[in-house]
Amino acid sequence: MNKIYETSLLLDFYGQLLTDRQYEILDLHYNNDFTLTEIAEQLNISRQGVYDNEKRGRAQLIEYENKLGLLGKFSQQKQKAQNVLEMMKKLKLDSLGRENADIIKKVITEIEDLANNI
Repeated sequence: MNKIYETSLLLDFYGQLLTDRQYEILDLHYNNDFTLTEIAEQLNISRQGVYDNEKRGRAQLIEYENKLGLLGKFSQQKQKAQNVLEMMKKLKLDSLGRENADIIKKVITEIEDLANNI
C-alpha cells in the first residue's frame, strides 16, 4: 500500500482523533493533493510548521493503527470478500437448478456490493 493511499485511509479511520490543525493539514495534503507550500500559504503559517504538523499527525495515525489495527482488519475483510466473490463466480450455474442458480446470482450481487463498498 503506498504512503498516500495508506495515510488517506488512516485519516478516514482515525482522523477525528487528531487535533483540528493536524487533520486539516493532512486532509489538504493527502486527500486534496496540496503541496506543503500551498498549505502554508492557505493557512498563513510557515512551511516548516506545516511539515512539523504533517509529520506529527502521520506518526499519530500510525500509532493509532499499531494499537487498534482497524485498517488492517478492514483490509483483511475486504480481501476475504473479494476471495469469496471469485470463488462464487467460478461456480457452474448451468449445473444447478434454476432456483439455486438464482440464489447464487443474488449472493454474487450482494458480495460484489459488499466488496465494492467496504
